[in-house]
Amino acid sequence: MQVDYKSAAIGGAVAALVVGCLMWGLGGQKRSEASPAPSSPSSYGVAPLALPATASRDGQAVTLSQSQLQYIKVAPVELHDFANRREAVGNIDFNQDRAVQVFTSYQGKIRNTYAKVGDTVAKGKPLFDIDSPDLVQAESTLISTAGTRKLTTAALARARQLFEIQGLAQKDLDQAISDQQAAEAAYKAAREALTVFGKTPAQMDQIVETRKTDSLLMVVSPISGQVTARSAQPGLLLQPGNGTAPFTVADVSTMWMQAFVPEADAPLLHVGQPVKIHVMAFPGRVFNGKITTVGASVDANTHRILVRSEIDDPKHELRPGMFTSFDITTGAPIQSPALAMDGVVREGDGTMTAWVTTDRKRFVRRVIKLGLEQDGFVQVLEGLSAGELAANEGALYLSTAAAGNFNGAD
Repeated sequence: MQVDYKSAAIGGAVAALVVGCLMWGLGGQKRSEASPAPSSPSSYGVAPLALPATASRDGQAVTLSQSQLQYIKVAPVELHDFANRREAVGNIDFNQDRAVQVFTSYQGKIRNTYAKVGDTVAKGKPLFDIDSPDLVQAESTLISTAGTRKLTTAALARARQLFEIQGLAQKDLDQAISDQQAAEAAYKAAREALTVFGKTPAQMDQIVETRKTDSLLMVVSPISGQVTARSAQPGLLLQPGNGTAPFTVADVSTMWMQAFVPEADAPLLHVGQPVKIHVMAFPGRVFNGKITTVGASVDANTHRILVRSEIDDPKHELRPGMFTSFDITTGAPIQSPALAMDGVVREGDGTMTAWVTTDRKRFVRRVIKLGLEQDGFVQVLEGLSAGELAANEGALYLSTAAAGNFNGAD
């Protein structure tokens, strides 16, 4: 049998081609199952980029996208009343005009004390007593003059009787009268001397009657108030006018607030002006007072002047040394355009700027001049007028966007 090699070769090639096509088709189906078709960019979790803020070339204006406007608060510039006042810090002290250092006028050794620091004492209440040699001497003089007075009084009575029956010469009667008058004067002087020591008439009469001296000298409070200092101790020898006062008593119904204000404010301050005092220990509380003293000189080193105010403190809540601040009204309130603190930016060169707008989208930087700062607002002296639209919040955000540091939504 003769084999047709040409036909066999052609048939083998066709069969191989068919098998290859079948295998390629099966492989392509598997690849399509393992590799899904690519999706849209959003399916990969990539958010579309927000449009960047558009800043002018000179950085003086910026236009924000709608998403960026949420960080900005725009409001019309309004007129605000700024109190015409001056502020300063100081501290509390006792009212020294109503404080007394209690000394004894005579030498002596302290025997007892009857009060301590912080005690409230009434006028005339004993503070301490001393053994006083001077008191003994004064009491002895009273006893002696009382005896002489009694003797001369009796002698004068006898002289008058004798003179009436012509048993005594006129000159002898005159001498008896003179002696009695001298004794009476000495007796009165002795009683007045004991009055200085604090003895009452009843106590003097008792001394004369019993003819006994008592060296105990009682020292009492000259005013009603609070004991603010004490150096007195039993056994301490006191010398009049020397050393520290044994006791200091102060009327604490009023206190002093002392502060040092800049000399530029001195012409605005006058005695009698009302002040409002804020004490750190009592947040939210306001104590009322008035200026009682404006210093006569300015400190050459600090260029400040002393201002002293008197504060009513009926509940005795204030203590010396407490840190305070005060406001002094120096005139009628000033009405000016005002901007919130967050609407002001301090630039690198020290100027103050704000951002104004007309359409609430495009903002323009404007240099302003500021004045007083009160209650979260700043007074605008120059650069803004009432009614203009300005950024009250987010001014710093606008400055950063204008500098090109924000390329999208924050």
